[in-house]
Amino acid sequence: MNRLSIGIAGAGIGGLAAAALLSDLGHRVTLLDQFDTPAPVGSGLVIQPVGQAVLDIVGAGPSARVWGRAVHRMLGHEGEAGRIVLDVSYDRSGKGWHGLAIHRAALFQALFDAAMARPLTLVTGVRIIGRESRTLLDTSGRRHGPFDLIVDATGAGSTLSPLRSRPLPYGAVWGVVDWPATNLPSDELRQCYRRASRMIGVLPIGLLPGDTAPKAAVFWSLPAGGHADWLAGGIDSWKAEAIGLWPEVAPFLGQITDPAQMTMARYSHGTLRQPFGDGIAHIGDAAHRTSPQLGQGANMALLDALALARALERHRHCLPDALRAYGRGRRWHVAAYQGMSAAFTPQYQSDSRSLPVLRDHLLAPLSRVWPIPPVLSALVRGTMLPALGSLGPVSPTARTAPSTPASQPR
Repeated sequence: MNRLSIGIAGAGIGGLAAAALLSDLGHRVTLLDQFDTPAPVGSGLVIQPVGQAVLDIVGAGPSARVWGRAVHRMLGHEGEAGRIVLDVSYDRSGKGWHGLAIHRAALFQALFDAAMARPLTLVTGVRIIGRESRTLLDTSGRRHGPFDLIVDATGAGSTLSPLRSRPLPYGAVWGVVDWPATNLPSDELRQCYRRASRMIGVLPIGLLPGDTAPKAAVFWSLPAGGHADWLAGGIDSWKAEAIGLWPEVAPFLGQITDPAQMTMARYSHGTLRQPFGDGIAHIGDAAHRTSPQLGQGANMALLDALALARALERHRHCLPDALRAYGRGRRWHVAAYQGMSAAFTPQYQSDSRSLPVLRDHLLAPLSRVWPIPPVLSALVRGTMLPALGSLGPVSPTARTAPSTPASQPR
């Protein structure tokens, strides 16, 4: 098993990281994706410190930091009373920890460039829909392989994963605008709520590749089935409601003139009890899905990729042992964050009347009482539990991202 033939289905965050890491171990890697030309989709996200450590191992960290934006705090307030109900700082110990807010296109480009610097094979224009033994099947009926190991990185729509997740009642519409003249700090994620049924947020995300204007991602909670009603209500009606709730978002929303600038995202929750099978490993959303409330989605995919590489390196003489080690290594970290996400999400995105009262009058005050603040900081950093279990530590980085790029990476 010293040198495997590995087929990776999906060139997203987890797939690109896995391709680079497994190629570095000397394996023959084939990366397959449905795009003809690399074209990532999505909006802004946050890479937490443990995820940044994986980017550094892959070699994508420097480019990601040039494009992204360091965020040091998450701050949310209730719109009607104005009280602070969420206040989490990344770094309470002076170690330089921060989140890295970045547009998905910029993160994709950083990872894609790093992966393509390795001696791997990229196959584009193929949509994988199934598996037969050691081969992958695409929509045209063509077989790819055979492979000693298949890595399923095809995301929430995976046809290779047995995961059956439950839809979450709330999603969000997302859009990207230029960072305007505003009093909002450009190094914080800010959110405003009305109970749990309304939430608007602003996230500074730095630059898009090839652009020089700093960007912001804006998002607005919607019921999972509420997009048609949102469209029918009209963009002006929505903007009036959002600005009435939080006047500071006016210069951001003023740039949105067409509902097509906002994309609906729907979420689901579920975890594979065993994220591997005979000759296959599932990573990222193909292995576990949840809401983005804790900002851990991209982190989890990066950590899965590193855990799989560590397991294959440690058990290089027995693939079944390596896959079992991968599952064990990620089990408790994934379980903890899935549990926390399930507990926190309804407090901020639900139709509940009682949970926001509990959040505002009990949990928010308690969150400012020691030792809760450092626990919350560790939670958002991704360091609440060892991320890779017995497969070894992932040391969070302690760098500060530059505010503006000195140069544009390739």
